[in-house]
Amino acid sequence: MLSSRACGRATLDRQLLLRRASMGVPAAIERLAGMQAQAPLPPYTGLWSRLVGFRPDQLAELLVDRSVVRIALMRGTVHLVTARDCLAFRPVLQAMLARTVATAYRRHLDGLDLDAIVAAARSLVEARPRTSAELGEFLLARWPGRDRLALTNVARNGLPLVQLPPRAVWGRSGRTVLTTASNWLGRDLAVETAPDELVLRYLAAFGPASVADAQKWSGLTRLAEVFDRLRPGLLTFLGEDGTELFDLPDAPRPDPDTAAPVRFLPEFDNILLAHADPSRIMPAEHRAGLFTVNGIIRAALLVDGRTAGSWKIGKQGGAAVLTVEPFRRLSIRHRSAIESEGARLLAFAAADAARHEVRILPFE
Repeated sequence: MLSSRACGRATLDRQLLLRRASMGVPAAIERLAGMQAQAPLPPYTGLWSRLVGFRPDQLAELLVDRSVVRIALMRGTVHLVTARDCLAFRPVLQAMLARTVATAYRRHLDGLDLDAIVAAARSLVEARPRTSAELGEFLLARWPGRDRLALTNVARNGLPLVQLPPRAVWGRSGRTVLTTASNWLGRDLAVETAPDELVLRYLAAFGPASVADAQKWSGLTRLAEVFDRLRPGLLTFLGEDGTELFDLPDAPRPDPDTAAPVRFLPEFDNILLAHADPSRIMPAEHRAGLFTVNGIIRAALLVDGRTAGSWKIGKQGGAAVLTVEPFRRLSIRHRSAIESEGARLLAFAAADAARHEVRILPFE
């Protein structure tokens, strides 16, 4: 049997959160099976928390030279992935993405030829990159009287649309401008649509995990048959609640008592979204403090491998202030570690500020 703590330590290890890793940024992004990135800048903090000596330009340059891209993938949300994973992952998820938008906007799409919408959108964005507004206006002109958002989302989910720089480039800003992945990368998407390899990549990044966990992370359904196909090459365990957990034979499963350092996770970090039961990292009582009613997932503080608070950086005068809101009482040792790691985070994220300050609010 694997305890929740043992599962947590295994996931933290694979997510490069037990110790910072010395590896290249593309290798790290692939190790993590992508990084959720609908907000443009959180992946920079996510990589800083995971890699030795990470600098913002290391990711910015990869976006500009097309080595990594931002595209809707798992759960229909925008992810930062390498070009190679973009081309491999998207065909596996395509049917799920198309089905999701058709269901969500059913009454707005009644009687429409969705393939025709996708084809029209492709011709537009491959002629030259377009903003979301331009794409919506074009589709509305072709299908007047229809819901613009529904039409735009049919295109977004029906086509592998990547968001182009300077969007998400550190120190720059830009509108969301779109073209297809094949047009941007100069390569065709893979033809394989079976999810077997995606499931193995998931286990490598987030295991040990159940069928329900993989479905939660990916947005795919009916993965039990995939796990059954893969079962001969996997290890199986029982979780504390009796759930069957699967894992790769050679994946790390550290001692549950392995020390886990203080870590600052960015908004929307995938480690909070990768399991049907996220209690290995996030106790149930902490969900309300991190998941807002409008779909924002706050930046999380990890102490001893589990969420212990939220955090944000703001400006006060010339100072950059990191404010930590704890979810439980913190020991003197943990407060000291938070202050030290927080000071390093400020040096990274607010290098130009005249002063840096870490504030830990009282627990109430």
